[in-house]
Amino acid sequence: MDNWQGIWNKIVTFFTQTIPNGYVALIMQFLLLAILYYFVFKVLKENKGAKFIAAVVFFVILSGVTFVFSGFETYLLLLILIMIALLIFTMFHSEIKRSLLDSGNKRAKNDSLTVSGVELIIDETVRAVQNMSKKDIGALIVLSNENLPEGIVQSGTVVNAVISSQMIEAVFYPKAPLHDGAMIIEGSKIYAAGCFLPVAQNENLPKDMGSRHRAALGITAVANVTAIVVSEETGIISIIKNGVVKKRYADAADLKNALSDYYWSDLTAEGKL
Repeated sequence: MDNWQGIWNKIVTFFTQTIPNGYVALIMQFLLLAILYYFVFKVLKENKGAKFIAAVVFFVILSGVTFVFSGFETYLLLLILIMIALLIFTMFHSEIKRSLLDSGNKRAKNDSLTVSGVELIIDETVRAVQNMSKKDIGALIVLSNENLPEGIVQSGTVVNAVISSQMIEAVFYPKAPLHDGAMIIEGSKIYAAGCFLPVAQNENLPKDMGSRHRAALGITAVANVTAIVVSEETGIISIIKNGVVKKRYADAADLKNALSDYYWSDLTAEGKL
């Protein structure tokens, strides 16, 4: 019992003697650290970094145990926590940027979808993309979680139309007024079309990747969305996410996988289905 009392006294002494405001500072520091690690774990979880979550928890617990039982110096404990936070930020700075952007740009929740409704939407989208590929019709479709900045949506035209292959192909028809911009899909609807996106300044892109690919790379680097691009010059279909080309020469199966990930992973994670 005396040992536990000694441990408790050491913890209290750490916060009360090193921080002038005592218990108030202790509570504030606990809350700040809790908020910090909540956002860190949220970013890691959303970007499939579960192994990093386990590593961070391990080192935090190890640091705490070391401090309690061996009189670890205060500044070293804080230094370890700061180093962990800097490591996470360095490795996931783009993901952190996307998460912060997502948190401030949610629009009204889209209509709920059924399993059959999702399957129909996927089939219609795949059919449209493949048809445009065969005809060398350029297209840029962004699968959004209602998390794009309003400025991007306002740069185009709000359509709010039911998703169908005919509608998608009509928007990207070369003589249509909205064909040069991006189409924004949100859940069960084509939310907007003709939208202008931030363009990635990547000098290493192949020559057959034009402005649509740069726009897809640019938007996926700053927002947690997936982009599907059809090249106007070659008809090649590309799937882009997290600022990189995930799949080049995508076929029907690749498109279905990307769309399934969007509807059954991205949207369900946000509680939209």
